[in-house]
Amino acid sequence: MAAGKSSVGRKLARTLGRTFVDTDREIVRQHGPIAELFATRGEPAFRTIEARVVADALVDDAVVSLGGGAPLAPETQEVLGRSHVVLLMIDDRQAERRIAGSARPLLADGGIDAWRRILAEREPTYRALADLEVDASRRPMSDVVAEIATWLEARA
Repeated sequence: MAAGKSSVGRKLARTLGRTFVDTDREIVRQHGPIAELFATRGEPAFRTIEARVVADALVDDAVVSLGGGAPLAPETQEVLGRSHVVLLMIDDRQAERRIAGSARPLLADGGIDAWRRILAEREPTYRALADLEVDASRRPMSDVVAEIATWLEARA
């Protein structure tokens, strides 16, 4: 969470001349605000919706930004196994700055401590799925995008 997936993904797609899909935005477009989905339908229902949206997004040659919990679903992990997966990481200080005042449902009670706990739980899965890990903590976004684009072009 808060690593810059959407911003980096959008710029990467533009650099590569590909379509960009932000799965969180797509969920909001189809089903309404994520915080509201969590509150009214619960996290399990949200995760089911999320897995469907991710599967639909990953069928084309698009750059796709996933919500932080999306890779935890086994069906999403299966689809990601057929894709190039880039893990954007940030340090605690950057995370704290970026999540300040955010409306993220999983951080509502706990802020940076909740972020740390969630990352600790998810990090093994993230690393197992990632083909490339990029530190996006204190680098210009253009450098992060260039690193990923160069890596992708080497695999083409």
